[in-house]
Amino acid sequence: MDEVFSRYLLNAITTIEMVTTIAVGMHSKKLIVYFCSNVHGKSLKLNVCSLRNIFVSSAMEKEVHADLPEIARPRHSKEDTIKLRSKYIGPSCKLFFKQDPIKIVRARGQYMYDEQGHRYLDCINNVASVGHCHPDVVKAGSDQMAILSTNNRFLHDNIVTFAASLIDTMPSPLSVCFMVNSGSEANDLALRLARAHTKNSDIIVLDHAYHGHLTSLVEISPYKFNAPGSNVPKPDYVHIAPVPDVYRGKYSDDRHAKSELSDLYSTEVVDIINDLARSGKKPCAYIAESMQSCGGQIILPDGYLQKVYSAVRAAGGVCIADEVQCGCGRDGEAFWSFSVQGAVPDIVTIGKPIGNGHPVSVVVTTPEVAESFGSTGMEYFNTFGGNPVSCAIAHAVLDVIKREGLQEHCRVTGNYCMTQLKALAQKHDIIGDVRGRGMFIGIDLVRDRQTREPASTEAQQVITRMKEEYVLLSADGPHRNVLKIKPPMCFNNDDVDELVSKLDTILLELQTGALDLPGLNMIDTTKLQARSKVES
Repeated sequence: MDEVFSRYLLNAITTIEMVTTIAVGMHSKKLIVYFCSNVHGKSLKLNVCSLRNIFVSSAMEKEVHADLPEIARPRHSKEDTIKLRSKYIGPSCKLFFKQDPIKIVRARGQYMYDEQGHRYLDCINNVASVGHCHPDVVKAGSDQMAILSTNNRFLHDNIVTFAASLIDTMPSPLSVCFMVNSGSEANDLALRLARAHTKNSDIIVLDHAYHGHLTSLVEISPYKFNAPGSNVPKPDYVHIAPVPDVYRGKYSDDRHAKSELSDLYSTEVVDIINDLARSGKKPCAYIAESMQSCGGQIILPDGYLQKVYSAVRAAGGVCIADEVQCGCGRDGEAFWSFSVQGAVPDIVTIGKPIGNGHPVSVVVTTPEVAESFGSTGMEYFNTFGGNPVSCAIAHAVLDVIKREGLQEHCRVTGNYCMTQLKALAQKHDIIGDVRGRGMFIGIDLVRDRQTREPASTEAQQVITRMKEEYVLLSADGPHRNVLKIKPPMCFNNDDVDELVSKLDTILLELQTGALDLPGLNMIDTTKLQARSKVES
């Protein structure tokens, strides 16, 4: 594709008139002004990124797809695919950008390509942890699939080799693995382990938490059971502690000293434990993401987990670290985010990022908890969990993270991204907060920096315009106003520059009132109000 693009770029640079004509046909005057004003300036690289997306004619599209295997070539037009999906796929299975969904046909590294050959910078696919279609991971799976794929009741080296490599990344006494297929399965099994070990049933969770789509997990996920239209009530055994969001949570940094926040939020968990004790109960488990994702990219205050874990264990419970979204080196500071807090859980759940998107997940626990689970007499068997193909892929992912230094890469690139975004916040008042570690970053958009009123509709406008500029973002948090940046870990400084430059342009459009997106899939504010009412 680069050779094809170079030919179009050469023609474009030597014929500025052609550039203007094609740009008008493709998008808007803003893009022309941006390009022309920088043609002789220092932002040529950014313009090349924009031009790559402009000069994709029908002839070029054919060249782009010419080298694709038959399986990757579009079988249906985008319109027909939408119709077929509507006919055969359940309506609750939602699409990104439902007003104008993207039809992706291939991906590589931190880039995804649609059926027309447009390249999108992927800022949201944390599941493709080491990069889409990493050749070493693809080869590991393909080679093993050609030899054997069976269940783990047969002896095979792959499961023990992968388990040993995984345990090398864990602190003691975490040393026993259970292989499963998804983050949901991992969290469901973690609850079973906790109940078998403690003989208790009450679970402490954080507000806005999401731990999976199984019934057992929807029941412990306020993100789901407090959502408008939910038909799953909060069970009596579930107890919700305030999420330690220091920007817009119960205790915020504009009303409390930073040094107080950890104690204030951990005391909320202690209060729940004391309430249980007054009822003659003990906690079964405290479960939380080490950095909360769906709640709005929440970075826990220093020392919070250490204090909470100590209180929960003292009361007879166990501590579960959900590392599905934030683990495997993404944090940058540590391979597992709980380590940054100076805490060691009793159970760790790991999701599909350990398989770069392949359905493989793991529960890691202590020998003591594993023994309690085994002593129930009930065998744990998972047909696909730990199969040779999945273990070969997961082991390859660990090898790539180590060999390519992706944890350190996340730290360095994440720091650069945070610096650039904080500089952007100095230009745009709509950015209320920039928070994150490594390649786990949130941009909290507000309508007023003093009141911190969430800019929910504006966030959706930004996401839609960024998509038009071929950058994929999403928003989350209880108000859907936090832009999430969780790209493949190979995301680099050039990608940061492209992301920040385009975000800068679009926020300026928003500020000047130039942003006009008819037919935009706006946030339903009545639903947000309903969610807030439920939470209060």
